[in-house]
Amino acid sequence: MSEPAATIALLAVPETTASTLYGMFDLFGAAGRDWELLVHGRHCPSLLHPCIVSRDGRGFRTANGAWIQPDAALDAIPEPLAICIPDLLVAPEEPLAGRYAAEVAWLRAARARDVMVAAACTGALLLAEAGLLEGQAATTHWAYCDVLARRYPGVEVHAHRALVVSGEGERLIMAGGGTTWMDLALFLVARLVGVDEAMHLARVYLIDWHGEGQQPYAALASARQAEDAVIARCQVWVAQHYDTHSPVAGMVEQSGLTDRSFKRRFRQATGMTPMEYVHTLRLEEAKQMLESGEAPIDEVAEQVGYADPSFFRALFRRRVGLTPSHYRRRFRGMRLRLE
Repeated sequence: MSEPAATIALLAVPETTASTLYGMFDLFGAAGRDWELLVHGRHCPSLLHPCIVSRDGRGFRTANGAWIQPDAALDAIPEPLAICIPDLLVAPEEPLAGRYAAEVAWLRAARARDVMVAAACTGALLLAEAGLLEGQAATTHWAYCDVLARRYPGVEVHAHRALVVSGEGERLIMAGGGTTWMDLALFLVARLVGVDEAMHLARVYLIDWHGEGQQPYAALASARQAEDAVIARCQVWVAQHYDTHSPVAGMVEQSGLTDRSFKRRFRQATGMTPMEYVHTLRLEEAKQMLESGEAPIDEVAEQVGYADPSFFRALFRRRVGLTPSHYRRRFRGMRLRLE
């Protein structure tokens, strides 16, 4: 008689999105089964048993309108080999304190028993709320990394990485945003079943590893909109004049402040220096130009305000994670297929 499949508990809450939850469910359930069926024509049992669990085990409608029917309540599931938290559809600044008391207690108890715990995308916020990321490396969706770092200052946030493995015995695993949950699922299959089976699943489901991380996909304009009326007015001005020769000097003039006072107030209001903010605006515009047009790289650099193309290339590579040419090849082709 074959060994029973190892259970992976998929923790569902009302803010869970069904696509990630059931995508993980399908991929884990395919381990040991789908490759054998497609390549060898053999009907083999799954090597992993995904089990959807929730606070009380009752069905509920998720934030994006899908109906989820859990398999068990938290206190009714047998000890899982691993726990996986899908993403949470919450606004970045939305408070979570006290919302998931039962889930937090369950996660803490599981980690105390050394159960492997993983989170996809914004599911890492629940790990942080449970205190499991204190002093640990972590990642989450790029739009939530600043919030994760500010709300939980003891967490070492790696904003641009698509996968982070941390904790004692490397038993805390997190993926970044979007479809990096596939990287997470493959990693867990490799850890729990074997690398060969993870590679089989990657081939069956045509999964491309996010080796370049989240950085190419992230919106660079992550500075806060200033509540300081003077600085907010300068933000509006520079959004139309970032390609000028001296945009920071222009903002200082618009503000009516001394150079030193303006720079201090700008950083306090936005979290960035004025020049960092200008670079952010310029690079976002450059990304749009590279995606939608065929202008030479040097011309793109000049149009967004950089007289030195080599400086532009180096800055783009450092901030975006790809060279301008590589970025164009990757994202212009995608845009053309969608238009």
